[in-house]
This record gives sequence, structure tokens and C-alpha cells, in this order.
Amino acid sequence: MAFALHIAIFGSMVVAFDYARPVPFTPLAVQATLVQEIPDTTPLPPPRVEPEPEPEPEPEPEPVIEQAEPEPDNSEELRRQAEEEKRRLDALLEQKRLDELKKKEEAERKQRERDEAERQKREEEEKERKRVEAEKKRQEDIRRQREENERLRRELEAEQRQAEIDDESERLAAVDAGELAVYTAMIQQKIYRNLSLPASATDDLKCSVRVRQNRGGDVLGITFLSCNGDEIVKRSIEAAIFKSSPLPQPPTPNLFDPNILLNLTKQQ
Repeated sequence: MAFALHIAIFGSMVVAFDYARPVPFTPLAVQATLVQEIPDTTPLPPPRVEPEPEPEPEPEPEPVIEQAEPEPDNSEELRRQAEEEKRRLDALLEQKRLDELKKKEEAERKQRERDEAERQKREEEEKERKRVEAEKKRQEDIRRQREENERLRRELEAEQRQAEIDDESERLAAVDAGELAVYTAMIQQKIYRNLSLPASATDDLKCSVRVRQNRGGDVLGITFLSCNGDEIVKRSIEAAIFKSSPLPQPPTPNLFDPNILLNLTKQQ
């Protein structure tokens, strides 16, 4: 389209320039006959009176052809106008080109933004998918760990119950065999050796005491369940028990009782 516009402008400039050229003036040719009189040498006859000839009509004057004044040379103005028109058209074409370029750049920018938004969307979706998978795996690991812990707990509890049953069975067997009585007597004898009762202790003194001990026989605490003695008697028994720490070990480990019950009396 730009090429066609330039061709049209160039053609209009050529026509305007040709029209502005001055038209050469061509004079009209007038055809005439030249008459020359030759003197006659023959003797003239006597003059004869002839009637006067009618006067010849005067020749009509030749028409005067007025030469047209040459039109003013306005080729420079036309050239200037053509150049101005060309500049205007070039400016319009350039503005149109810039507008199209701007539209193209704007379309490319929007496309880049759409592509970037799509890329970010895909990345977010991928992150979310990985997060969901990781959370699912974590929950599955937790579930398996809980099941494993529950299985181990049940196994441990079963083992502990079985061990307690076995210990209780052995303890009962030892009790039946009199070993528990021997163990209790060993502890009481050691306490009696360290016991010094006050004068307020009566002959029918009887105190039931629970002694808390660890595996090594160290006394950790004393609790009087019942006692018919006064406070001085109780303090004397308590001191004797702590003085007897560590207490003797049982003949067999299954006879150990962390809270052993002792019945103390006044020995004669």
C-alpha cells in the first residue's frame, strides 16, 4: 500500500510539472501576392475620359492575434506542496508502523505474561502435588510407626506379664518352700540388732511397718501401718531400720519385694 501511495504521488507531480510548462507561441502565417508595376514604353493613346472608377473597398485590416500572456511558473509551489504531501503521508505511514509495532509489542508482552502466569501455575501445581504426596507418605509412615509401636508395646506387655507371672509363680513356690519366711527373718534380725527400745515400750509391743527399698536393699522410706507404741518407740524403730540399710538380699531374686512388710515386736 505504501508503494502504491508513492507511485500516485510521483505521477501527480509529473502531471503538475508538465502542465506548468509555458506553451510556445506560434505566429499565424499570412499568404499575400506581391504585385510589381512595370513601366510601359508604348506611346500612350490620347487620353480618354473614362468614368471614374468606383473606389476600391479598403482591405479589411488583418486581425490582430493577441499573444496570450504566459502563465506564471508555479512549479516550485507544486513541488513544495507535493513534498509536503509526501512528508505528511510518510508521517502517517510511520505513525501507522509505530502503532502496529506498539500493538505487536503489547501483544507479545501480554503473551509473555500469560506464559509466565501459566509457568507459575504449573510450578505451584507441581509443588502442591509433591506436598500432598509428601504429606501422604508422612501420614503413612506415622501410621506404620504407630502400628509397629503398638505391636512392640503388646509384645512387651505380654513379655512383662509373662515375666510377672513367672516371678509370681517362683515367689509362690519359694513361699511354699519357706524361703520368704527366711528372707523376712534375715531382715528383722538385722533391724533388731540395731534397735534400742525406750522404757516406754510395753511387753505386748507390736508394730506393722512397710519398708520401701531398691534392688540393692537401700531403705528409701518407712510407713507405719499400725503400732501400739508411743512416738519415742516409733522413732526408735525408724532409726533402727535406716541404720540397717542396706537390707539383706533375698535367697532368690524373685523373692525381692520393693515394699516389704515387717511385723516388729519387743523381744524378750
